[in-house]
Amino acid sequence: MTHTLAAEPGDALYRRVTLRLIPFIFVCYLFNYIDRVNVGFAKLQMLDALNWSETVYGLGAGIFFIGYVLCGVPSNLALTRFGPRRWIGVMMITWGALSAALLLVNTPLQFYGVRLLTGAAEAGFFPGIVLYLSQWYPDRRRGRIMALFMSAIPVSGLVGGPFSGWILGHFAAGQGGLAAWQWMFLLQGVPTLLLGLLAFVLLSDSVATTGWLSPAEREQLQAELDADARHKPVRSDHSLKAVFAEPLVWVLGFIYFCIQSGVYAINFWLPSIIKSLGFADPLVIGWLSAIPYLLAGVFMLLVGRSADLHRERRWHLVVPMLMGAAGLLIAVNFASTPALALLGLSIATMGALTGLPMFWPLPTAFLSAGVAAGGLAIINSVGQMAGFLSPYVVGWIKDQTGSTDAALYSLAGLIVVGAIVALKVAAPGRGKPALAKV
Repeated sequence: MTHTLAAEPGDALYRRVTLRLIPFIFVCYLFNYIDRVNVGFAKLQMLDALNWSETVYGLGAGIFFIGYVLCGVPSNLALTRFGPRRWIGVMMITWGALSAALLLVNTPLQFYGVRLLTGAAEAGFFPGIVLYLSQWYPDRRRGRIMALFMSAIPVSGLVGGPFSGWILGHFAAGQGGLAAWQWMFLLQGVPTLLLGLLAFVLLSDSVATTGWLSPAEREQLQAELDADARHKPVRSDHSLKAVFAEPLVWVLGFIYFCIQSGVYAINFWLPSIIKSLGFADPLVIGWLSAIPYLLAGVFMLLVGRSADLHRERRWHLVVPMLMGAAGLLIAVNFASTPALALLGLSIATMGALTGLPMFWPLPTAFLSAGVAAGGLAIINSVGQMAGFLSPYVVGWIKDQTGSTDAALYSLAGLIVVGAIVALKVAAPGRGKPALAKV
């Protein structure tokens, strides 16, 4: 049976909601991701300027996620208490200021401390946005919406790569007493702070409290969300004990960990890998790093649309994950051929980044409102542990062997394991989720 999204009732209303919410949230997530991974470009000059090793960089890049993991659940619970508008604004102002403050670090301990605090400050942003969108869109519409929202990740690479490369080149001689890498942290941190102030004005806390919808429109949206909630297979109370005791939360967290292992390997090491292919100019590295992200952005939107059109989730997740693993293997085995290595990195980026939005409709479809706030934060926190382990392990292995090959082989294998587990999780709408035979 062929599904058609054009025939869905309420399309005009949801288009209006999307145009109101998604552009601003998209820009916020764009700078969220730029601020998180711009240390990958700063590394090109920062390590030599401060006389740091690859291991110091890897630990500093990864320690961000210790703060992120520790504060993920309480931050998401705070969002439900204080409201998305206020809490998202506070988070963005705080992490924007901390991200800009990286220009002041001189020692590894200072680097570790600021990164740790930055991770803690933004811990609730992503799971909070996932929860927020689930309170506006029913499950059948979340594939495309999550793809639209999370396309900010490849766009951050598409825009952030050339922008970071331009800053490093333009300010190479240093201006105003700051080195180029310091200017990069300043120019990319301040916009986040300003966006945080705008969040207080532009976001609405919920369907029920928004002033830009008519009473009839609010009633229509709420009725669809209520109907969707009645079909959630996993229900529980609001206690953290109940959330931590739900096995599916941990299975989904492991799958997300596997996806993020590949994503962060690409995000933090793509500029360095491209440099190792023989390219020295920071601007050239920036433009070349934009190619995989451009392809990933297009692929992500196409797969998101297909997932909603066919009402299918597992294979739309598993196939991109396997692409991510295959792309890493191609990049490793053809490192001596820049064109093929860049092709491999592009396939890896397309697959790994597309796995992110294709993953999140699964937990939001499975988990009831009582589990969602804590459950989504736990899943995200487990996944983000990869953000600590992946760059640190890659840096350590490179220091020990002089190459990232062994690390990328290991990450590719981990992604394959995650894809197998994802394949065994029953699709939403087909009964209680469980580890089922394929």
